[in-house]
Amino acid sequence: MPYSFLAPALILFTLFLAAPIGYAAYLSLRRVRVTGLGLGARSRIEQWAGLDNYARSLSDPEFLPSIWRVAAYGMIVVPTMLGLALLMALLLDAGRSRVGGFARISIFLPYAVPAVVASLLWGFLYLPRVSPITDLLEALRIPAPDLLSSSWVLWAVANIAVWGGTGFNMIVLYTALRAIPSEIQEAARIDGATDVAIAWRIKIPILLPSLVMTFVFSLIATLQVFAEPMTLRPLSNTISTTWTPLMKVYRDAFTRNDIYSAAATSVVLAVATFALSFGFLKLVGRRAFHQED
Repeated sequence: MPYSFLAPALILFTLFLAAPIGYAAYLSLRRVRVTGLGLGARSRIEQWAGLDNYARSLSDPEFLPSIWRVAAYGMIVVPTMLGLALLMALLLDAGRSRVGGFARISIFLPYAVPAVVASLLWGFLYLPRVSPITDLLEALRIPAPDLLSSSWVLWAVANIAVWGGTGFNMIVLYTALRAIPSEIQEAARIDGATDVAIAWRIKIPILLPSLVMTFVFSLIATLQVFAEPMTLRPLSNTISTTWTPLMKVYRDAFTRNDIYSAAATSVVLAVATFALSFGFLKLVGRRAFHQED
């Protein structure tokens, strides 16, 4: 009986997750050998390539810069997003907002907006000719920066991610805060603790497992950034086709029609994501999830 309940989820997992991953790993080890003009029935033969696709992917001069851009993007997005989410969750839990329900919905609502739609909205706000922000700054005689220039585009993309992801992380942290027994906070207040002391010495240590979980989710999302720069790319010539590793995968697969190199890059990214997530959990997991030790 238990297996019959698990069967639908296992079947869906196998068909739509495990099988595509296995097929991508298989393609990453293959290549196509073209003979003649490549027009005959046997002119394109798929054959074993070993690790050649991985070598080409890692030696691509555009691959390493895309990794550094994602690293810089993550250093902006993850601390900012989690810091804002933690601050908002603590303020809502402390009862400072008399419109708690409206505030929670307002903060969470950007997460419900699809990334492509959010990128289009912010993209038009970034364009100097149509942006009301530019008009407002000009009215105040403040020079408006070109947010899609090479100096600002990384911050522009990061802003979209922070705007969209803060609400989700806030809800996760706020839910964990609501699970803290009220007796603990009442005892602290009787002892003379302020709201800041309660947040720093009681709430944040108890929130550590949730903070670790949201950090891992944010790290994975950072490594998979694609929709925001891909949507903004037609609006700016500062975003190349290989601005992020996933954009490089898209270019190789659908522009150059090289699915084998794209599969190899995808496997490299998947392994890097797993290694970073597992390494971080291994580093802080015992302290975060086994505090009773």
